Amino acid sequence: MTGVNDDEPGGRELLRVEGVTKSFPGVRALDGVDLTLRTGEVHVLLGENGAGKSTLIKMLSGAHRPDEGRILVDGEEVTIRSAQDAERHGIATIYQEFNLVPGLTVAENIFLGRQPRTALGLVDRKTMRARAAELLRRVRLDVSPNTPVAELGIARLQMVEIAKALSLEARVLIMDEPTAVLTSEEVETLFGIVRELRETGVGIIFITHHLEEIGALGDRVTVLRDGRSVEEVPASTDEDELIRLMVGRDIAEQYPRQRPEAPGAPLLRVRGLTRNGAVAGPVFEGIDFEVRAGEVVGLAGLVGAGRTEVVRAVFGVDRYDAGTVEIDGKELARGDVRAAMRAGLGLVPEDRKGQGLVLDASLQDNLTLARLDRDTRGGLVDRGAQRREAAAVAEQLKVRMSGLGQHARTLSGGNQQKIVIGKWLLADTRLLILDEPTRGIDVGAKVEIYQLINELTASGRAVLMISSDLPEVLGMSDRVLVMSQGRLAGELSADEATQDAVMELALQSPHGTSTKHNDESAMEGSDVH
Repeated sequence: MTGVNDDEPGGRELLRVEGVTKSFPGVRALDGVDLTLRTGEVHVLLGENGAGKSTLIKMLSGAHRPDEGRILVDGEEVTIRSAQDAERHGIATIYQEFNLVPGLTVAENIFLGRQPRTALGLVDRKTMRARAAELLRRVRLDVSPNTPVAELGIARLQMVEIAKALSLEARVLIMDEPTAVLTSEEVETLFGIVRELRETGVGIIFITHHLEEIGALGDRVTVLRDGRSVEEVPASTDEDELIRLMVGRDIAEQYPRQRPEAPGAPLLRVRGLTRNGAVAGPVFEGIDFEVRAGEVVGLAGLVGAGRTEVVRAVFGVDRYDAGTVEIDGKELARGDVRAAMRAGLGLVPEDRKGQGLVLDASLQDNLTLARLDRDTRGGLVDRGAQRREAAAVAEQLKVRMSGLGQHARTLSGGNQQKIVIGKWLLADTRLLILDEPTRGIDVGAKVEIYQLINELTASGRAVLMISSDLPEVLGMSDRVLVMSQGRLAGELSADEATQDAVMELALQSPHGTSTKHNDESAMEGSDVH
């Protein structure tokens, strides 16, 4: 592992991980990992899903203990058995899955288990609210400390988590994919807070899959691959080199779409699809499009344009008020998911954990869920057949797992996404709807999913893809449909589809006029600001 001299960004050594190893049944998650963190630096931890990042930060936060190796804080070896131990050593972790209680207020969440007390031992709510208000000002969050957490959106929940970490007076702050669900404007706010913390001497371990964030915020990068720390490099390292270090190979093309010479017959035809809203007009209206065999059709637009609502209606999850959905010329019943599945439709939802997986079920059960009726004879499930089918698709998708009995909850994000997609492969899906297929997964897993899309379309199947990552839409789509305010604003061929052309359509009002405003930041990768 390449060393970094003491005159590089950051001050004295704050945290050191030496030769840490951790194994679980059938899996060696960490194998001799080294990491150093200095005061006043942002140290990026980079690696594919399954590389060992989550295991490492759980070790630093007290959820796991190393089998071998040691952890030093301020040069002294420490044992971290619990979150309380981590707090005593000044280590705070902000996970992707927020650790907040929806039924409590912002102030109560910030000081949960550590509430200030009066002389009589009662919770001093006045002091707690005052301290919370100051912390909220530090993270630039304009909400009352009395606001129930359940009323906050994702970006504000992120800031509450940061305020909670600051309340611990943490010297080491670990941030796990903090920008995954933020708009570009919210990301800039977060970056400003991180830079301020760095100035006060806090050491920050920052995990991200967005390579462009590394140079903008980081000082150094430790790259993990297959549970090992393979290199430590400056944050200014070229993105192509970072990718090579992460995946162990060069990725010549970021979006390796293999376009068909000519698409086949229409598999899906949508006509006049309309869903009326309860108050403020239709959710979507007059939606017309078709998807042909062998092609990828991208569905682009700003957040809130109605993309997800349309595909949920097409798949039968939500009912619609007017229009038709046809598969091979046969109209589907409204609001009937089973009918959609029987016709060959599959949906990979944007919320893979909440809607795409049974987290506490085995990988075998998750993979075979969509074809359970085919594996059932006389009311009994053929578990042998399920096991063979699940093993075959898991091998095809290169799922990193200890075995088919492993629970879906324990997989990395990229491998969870492979399981959701694999479920529909086993169901012989002919048209797969992918809603944000690569959100929160690393560049190596993204390329694997893109190659799978190529395999699907090469076999005569089709893909309808929603993505807020505009370069992904442009790179992988044969045609791009652009939605604006619940309507289809236009269609672009692969040759016509540029960032400017898509954004011009996405910003149209229903009457064809521009609605350019701050919502532009809601589509990632846009160069319109």
